[in-house]
Amino acid sequence: MTTLTKPPLSTLLDQLFADADATQSILMQQMEQLSPEARQAMVASSADYRQFYARAKDFHLAVSRETGVLLYLLARSSRARSIVEFGTSFGISTLHLAAALRDNGGGRLISSEFEPSKVVKARYNIEAAGLADLAEIREGDALETLARDLPESIDLVMLDGAKVLYPNILALLEPRLSAGALIVADNADWSPEYLARVRAPDGGYLSLPFSDDVELSIRTAATGRQAR
Repeated sequence: MTTLTKPPLSTLLDQLFADADATQSILMQQMEQLSPEARQAMVASSADYRQFYARAKDFHLAVSRETGVLLYLLARSSRARSIVEFGTSFGISTLHLAAALRDNGGGRLISSEFEPSKVVKARYNIEAAGLADLAEIREGDALETLARDLPESIDLVMLDGAKVLYPNILALLEPRLSAGALIVADNADWSPEYLARVRAPDGGYLSLPFSDDVELSIRTAATGRQAR
């Protein structure tokens, strides 16, 4: 058995996914009431994404069960030791990644979340899973919290925060990505600029859509700190 498939984590994840399913149904009902213009504004402007995520502070906005397992598999198979995550929410994806670090023999996971109430809940969940020694959640704007005190080399990146910021977060982390680093972007189709960046033939990535809502990319060449 792995850390992922045995208590306390397996039991906790079952409960969190059940809670996420319940809140997702409510969120979808609210989304259906919005006009197409309002839905587009949530991912098209920096002003509106903050309003949306503030309103969604009680919703998990979680990855799917399949994506969670994918994250664990990728981190394990690549023997990741340093992971950065954009968008913690209640910590479902964080728990999968931290479990992989545990089974890899250790490492460091840095995650960023700007909604204070979610930071409290995510830290509680990580502590309850026995993974607090591996995961650090930074509260605040990710463009600030992920601009300091990062590992020299990053093995895996998970993007699941405000979609409009995906290109900015990638640019911020790119100098620290080693050749072969994996980038997983949930709901990446909400960020055309990000997809254009990682799919560009000469952009330094090899990328493809995975399942219905995930873009999986690999850094094909190191730059910045890793190139020196």
